[in-house]
Amino acid sequence: MAYVPGIALLAALVSGCTGGSGTEDATTDAKPGSPTFSVAPPGKYRTLPEACRSVSTGTLKQLLPGLADLPEDQRERAYEGRASVTYDTDRKAGCTWQARTADSTRTLVVDFERVVSYDPSVSDEDSAATVYGKKAEAAGLPASSPSADDSADPSADPSATPSPSTGGGAASQGSTSPTAPASLDPSGNDTGGDGDAEDLAPRVLNNIGNAAFLDDSLESGGSAAQRRTVSVVFRTSNVVVTVRYAEQATDAAEVPESAELQEKSQALARGLDETISE
Repeated sequence: MAYVPGIALLAALVSGCTGGSGTEDATTDAKPGSPTFSVAPPGKYRTLPEACRSVSTGTLKQLLPGLADLPEDQRERAYEGRASVTYDTDRKAGCTWQARTADSTRTLVVDFERVVSYDPSVSDEDSAATVYGKKAEAAGLPASSPSADDSADPSADPSATPSPSTGGGAASQGSTSPTAPASLDPSGNDTGGDGDAEDLAPRVLNNIGNAAFLDDSLESGGSAAQRRTVSVVFRTSNVVVTVRYAEQATDAAEVPESAELQEKSQALARGLDETISE
């Protein structure tokens, strides 16, 4: 069923209520100082991708190497992922994949949220910018609300942006359902950054979606194994996407490194942005 935003319905009602003879401009009879109705446009996207099919099998093999060692029946189920519980998959959708090796456990989570404004004077895209901004502020990073025509950094190296799987194509206007799942580049790594400590700090990213940031946190509790989680959050029009990639070491003395987790998280985020934005 096609999505019909509430603001479009309100616009129709307002239009229906302003009719007189049908030949006069509705604003001509307005009294000085009387309020005028301004309805913000609906969001660009009206659906979400199927989360558990948004990442290619090849990418999952790179991000979760332990999956390849599972028996065939278990491997198939593991690649399918576990869908998040949601009551409206056109508004929120997510999926989790996990793999264990002798050295560590890795977990990948992809979440999509399509933001809809219930205020007719505020667009879906502006509401999505607010949702994104709150996530950035929670991570201790600057929150900005880019305008609707903001785009990725034009100076970004195109070679650093992963392409969809072979045979893929752009999603149709108004739908974020990708025709092919997102993939990493052939090496499985993002080509940007030199691994310096400053480069690995939580930061705003300028080459993914309309706005994006990366957060990196390490959880450790005494003798417990340490877990590092890298999150990349980005906004594309009225959709907010979160990629969380975590590694928990088996040995409590081992500290999961940031560089690889960050590189692969950014590469996946760029792939997702490419498949839902074009």
